[in-house]
Amino acid sequence: MIRVLVVDDHPVIRGGLAALLSGEPDLQVVASAASGEEALAMVDDVRPSLVLCDLRLGPGIDGVEVTTALRALPDPPAVLILTTFDNDSDIVRAVMAGAAGYLLKDAPAEAIADGIRDAIAGRLVLTPELLGRVSDRMTKGVPDLSERELAVLREVALGRTNREVAKALFISEATVKTHLVHAYSKLGAGNRTEALARARDHGLLG
Repeated sequence: MIRVLVVDDHPVIRGGLAALLSGEPDLQVVASAASGEEALAMVDDVRPSLVLCDLRLGPGIDGVEVTTALRALPDPPAVLILTTFDNDSDIVRAVMAGAAGYLLKDAPAEAIADGIRDAIAGRLVLTPELLGRVSDRMTKGVPDLSERELAVLREVALGRTNREVAKALFISEATVKTHLVHAYSKLGAGNRTEALARARDHGLLG
């Protein structure tokens, strides 16, 4: 069961998302929060698999700051940004902060549910249009990948599976997937083939 924490400053949106997801047999909304601060305060207690977080949260910290704080936790949940805003800077900020994806609030219900499943599976969740915009922005400069993200990509470039990469680097498969999601985001890639191609273009694979 995928445990979801919904974060939105509008009660109607929180209720609507909870109702929407209640019809999915593998998804469970375990809590909701009206602010980023409230979400961070409850995350240890509710232990969500994924946080579905609005980008604009009124006064206080925004969705990107929530994402940054959540991804810094020892056992971080995945974060999926859901918002009405689709300008480039917000998309880049969200994915660079470690969000597994970014969906617009007018996306079909099944797309939101599938996006949650994809994020949990370690896949980057962006519509083709948004992925193209992120790619355009990312490719203008050399992405700032962490040493661990680079190490994972270099292992993948050798043709190794996630399990083999995990064994080689002495980390879990889940951690490998997390590093790949972050690398995909920073490279503006939708899969490992694109990620490797762009990493090579930037001279990141040595």
